[in-house]
Amino acid sequence: MPVVDQRTPAPRTPRQRPAPRRAVRKAPPRRQGAGRAHGLWPYALIAPAIGGMLCLLGYPLVRAVLISFQDFRLRQLISGDADFVGLRNYRTLLADPRFWEVVGRTFLFMAINVVLIMVIATLVALMVERLRRVGRTVVLCTLVLAWAMPVVAATTVFQWLFHSEFGIVNWALTSLGLGSFERYPWFADGTAAFAILVTLIVWQSVPFAAITLYSALTTVSLELYESARLDGAGAGRIFRSVTFPMLRPIFLLVFSLEVIWTFKAFVQIWVMTRGGPGDATTILPVYAVQTALSSQRYDLGSAASMITVVLMSGVLVLYFRQMLRQEDETR
Repeated sequence: MPVVDQRTPAPRTPRQRPAPRRAVRKAPPRRQGAGRAHGLWPYALIAPAIGGMLCLLGYPLVRAVLISFQDFRLRQLISGDADFVGLRNYRTLLADPRFWEVVGRTFLFMAINVVLIMVIATLVALMVERLRRVGRTVVLCTLVLAWAMPVVAATTVFQWLFHSEFGIVNWALTSLGLGSFERYPWFADGTAAFAILVTLIVWQSVPFAAITLYSALTTVSLELYESARLDGAGAGRIFRSVTFPMLRPIFLLVFSLEVIWTFKAFVQIWVMTRGGPGDATTILPVYAVQTALSSQRYDLGSAASMITVVLMSGVLVLYFRQMLRQEDETR
């Protein structure tokens, strides 16, 4: 008997017609002039800011560079004609022992301030992170108010605090039984004046550094801290192995900014001590102004300013090299 295939045939589906293609409208050709104008528009927006920066920063810098290569004194300031002397002003500075004393004092002043600022700011940022909402708000508002105080106003307050007759510091120390501090002339002692200036600059700089570091701490995941605690790590180990590696770029940024701001601290020293007593508080910016104004040697003052700029630029170069190296390691 013939075998009959009893499988049911597959149902036929009706043939679908392809969907009609929609006509794609071509965009009208763009005019070349309009595209060029659109590309120049961002540059036109930032042109006023760049122009103002060049006028306020670029021209004085170029003028100072030119004066540092000229014989520029009071007569040349009035008449306007000055002779180029090449590197004579720089050779005069480098051969001056007082200049090298000022350079050493500048680096000592910078190192003490930066170390104190970074340590205190880090501790304050870690403390603020562990506070509750109300306490955190109070501390942050206090830091912002201290940071917003004008430099001259803060310097004047410190002058009155350490005044020999009416200062509250002498009154407090005398009340504690330290009779030797009655009418003690703080600003007549070089070491005391140096310490007061360090205290002032640290007090003014810690708020910015602490707020910046606290903002960076809020970006660290809490799971990393929990994992470290489960592994038995203490507070110091967590900071060295978790917090600091995660925030190393921010630490380097704040460190570089504090080096620059401390290196060029002029207003506080000039208002409070004018570099005295003697040269106890004279750093490079103060030395440049003293040379230019006291001796009318504007050429030597400009040369000292250029050396200061070169030293600060070296700090920036080191920072950018470290930042680029970290970027290469993370790739």
